[in-house]
Amino acid sequence: MDIFDYMEEKWKDSEAPLASRMRPTTLDEVVGQEDIIGKDKLLYRAIKADKLSSIILYGPPGVGKTTLAKVIANTTKASFYQVNATTAGKKDMENVIAEAKNNIATKGTKSILFIDEIHRFNKSQQDFLLPYVEDGTIILIGATTENPYFEVNGALISRSRIFELKPLSKENILTLIRRTFESDKGVKSYNARITDDAADFLADIADGDARSALNAIELAVLTTEKSEDGFINIDLKVIEQCIQKKAIRYDKDGDNHYDTISAFIKSLRGSDPDASLYYLARMLTAGEDIKFIARRMMISASEDVGNANPMAICVATSVASAVERVGMPEAKIILAQGATYIASSPKSNASCMGIDKAMEVVKETGNLSIPPYLRGAYKGADKLGRGIGYKYAHDYPNHYVDQQYLPDEIKDVKMYEPTDIGFEAKIKEYFKKIGKK
Repeated sequence: MDIFDYMEEKWKDSEAPLASRMRPTTLDEVVGQEDIIGKDKLLYRAIKADKLSSIILYGPPGVGKTTLAKVIANTTKASFYQVNATTAGKKDMENVIAEAKNNIATKGTKSILFIDEIHRFNKSQQDFLLPYVEDGTIILIGATTENPYFEVNGALISRSRIFELKPLSKENILTLIRRTFESDKGVKSYNARITDDAADFLADIADGDARSALNAIELAVLTTEKSEDGFINIDLKVIEQCIQKKAIRYDKDGDNHYDTISAFIKSLRGSDPDASLYYLARMLTAGEDIKFIARRMMISASEDVGNANPMAICVATSVASAVERVGMPEAKIILAQGATYIASSPKSNASCMGIDKAMEVVKETGNLSIPPYLRGAYKGADKLGRGIGYKYAHDYPNHYVDQQYLPDEIKDVKMYEPTDIGFEAKIKEYFKKIGKK
């Protein structure tokens, strides 16, 4: 270490942001994530034994992905390289690969490459890394806030072990808060202290994000004057001012998008208008495309409500048309009406099940011969025996006549089985009335 490196390290110890100063350097200092780095877990043992293979760390901001990579850097005997996918280019990758090859050739040592926000690498950049991960030139550690199965090259995923980091618990955040006020790396030198109710509130509102909690503490300490007793007292009022409202975690291209729309649809299907409105509000707050929401509601109206309430698809279609004409913010009212209508409607998936059954029958039986009397009665068709013998339903009582419509081979197969729910109960009554088998 030269004088410049030494001065940089000294600056980091005293002037770097609190979240950076408090970052653990050993596994035993890491708080939370016991399910993947507990002392009996695979990742813990691999790091301790310095036998790490390529991994992808996946989870929301502030849960310790970069921290875990730094711990590995401090633990391993391998050469450690770090890049951020938002700023690194192919040239940076080529330089790391060249050094990794040199490490193998000259020292016989491994090289670990940590790529933060790996999901921001495009396909060609990820493809570039693949052969070097495969042949062991580098051990890859990728960190991403996005579901790697959506954002990371499938070939890289197949050669890596994925570890999902969960938001820290409230108890985890409280541990970090106490540690911050007691540590020399934290705010101990400021003679700062925090009340129990302020710490409890901060741990709760941080929502599992350690960085958010530490940033709030730093702002509170730096902007609060010492009291007469010589301490910087951080109480609930101060913390409420310093913790900013967290943005909803929702990426319209990521798994939160899919999770939220899934919860919305399942709430509609489950006849829970309150939950439907809640997930609708989350999507709208996060800026989801209102046309996308409306399209999914139309699908639900047919798939989950169906003929139990035939008006549901009419309402959903009207909602889709109206939101395009009106736009936000008023479109939220229209979407809310549609969502509550669908959620409050009787449910039947008989139509959905019916078409699925019909598709299976077609797949299994192919193009079966259509009964001749159902075929087109075009000029000359009668000479081929087509269109002859068809019974016109309106010529018979109740506008119904018992007639075979399915091909002979499947004449007794039932596709649509109406339920006893909503309007479908009337459909069943109608079938019974006309004597339909």
